Amino acid sequence: MNAPNRYELYVLEEGERPVEVTEDTKIPNAATIKIVKQDHTLANLLRSQLLSMPQVLFAGYKVPHPLHPYFLLKIQTDGSVTPTQVLETACTKLIGTIATLEAKFKREFTFKDVDSGLQEDAYGAPVTAGNLDSRDYVDLF
Repeated sequence: MNAPNRYELYVLEEGERPVEVTEDTKIPNAATIKIVKQDHTLANLLRSQLLSMPQVLFAGYKVPHPLHPYFLLKIQTDGSVTPTQVLETACTKLIGTIATLEAKFKREFTFKDVDSGLQEDAYGAPVTAGNLDSRDYVDLF
């Protein structure tokens, strides 16, 4: 099989840099950023965050080959900030958004535990006194 080992998809090798920035010589205020050991998930998040920023004229990405774990992110700005600065700002905003999402998620599940009062099995079905069992759902014997 020609697929790489799974750990090669997310573990940086010795001396490997996670981000490489190449300034574009043909397009003003543009850069190509290579982000290794990541895939479409992060690339699309970054692209959408960048496009929501008024200083960004263009943001797009491509994954050159599915067996190579990196993507190329192309950013062009209006000149008020550099592509590297706008990428750092986008990353900071994304971290804040994800932290907010995590807090809301935890809060909702805390309310669920307080409100329900019912015991549930591992699949979310209510447990009644008749089918209350001391065995775990994975114990088959």
